[in-house]
Amino acid sequence: MKYWKYYLLALLVILIDQLSKWAVHTYMQPGMAGEIPLIGDWAKLHYTLNPGMAFGVELPPPYGKVLLTGFRLVAMFGISYYIYKLWARRAHRGLIACVALILGGAVGNLIDSIFYGKIYDNAPFSAPTPWFHGQVIDMLYLDLYEGFLPAAWPLVGGYHLSLWPIFNIADSAIFVGVLLILFNQNRFFTEEPAIVAAPEVPRRDTEASEVV
Repeated sequence: MKYWKYYLLALLVILIDQLSKWAVHTYMQPGMAGEIPLIGDWAKLHYTLNPGMAFGVELPPPYGKVLLTGFRLVAMFGISYYIYKLWARRAHRGLIACVALILGGAVGNLIDSIFYGKIYDNAPFSAPTPWFHGQVIDMLYLDLYEGFLPAAWPLVGGYHLSLWPIFNIADSAIFVGVLLILFNQNRFFTEEPAIVAAPEVPRRDTEASEVV
């Protein structure tokens, strides 16, 4: 398999991610007013903006967002080169495909950071420029659990827990890629044993052994 096919997989992730974000921005209202139930009350479409990294973590303004975007750019080129190196070393195809998923997810969110402040006008009001300050569009909402943990549980018992992650297709691709690598380490990173050539057995000249 040629290495460019893995880049096509990353491109497919990017296209699906960007199309989903465009559809959410175009046809949905932000927040609870525009929620669309998918599976009962625990899986929904929920249009929200993420100004920083995972779980809403932000770097200090005004240049924290620019630093984050710059880091994502460096990571994009690094992962792209890593895919080629894996292919050149004849690494497991599954491993290269997982890294391609991670690349596609990283680029998907990078596009949001670079362009969405200008295209969708969603940069924070305090941003010095809309470029490189776009907010990531999230829409997949899993309302898994909210409440107090049983008091009998050690260490965490009695504490309130809110478990409702909101993410997007790019985040999902990164998560799936990392998870598959962790679960398949024995397959992906086990080197094939070298084939040891058997020693050659000298051939006997049967004709020379014949008695004349």
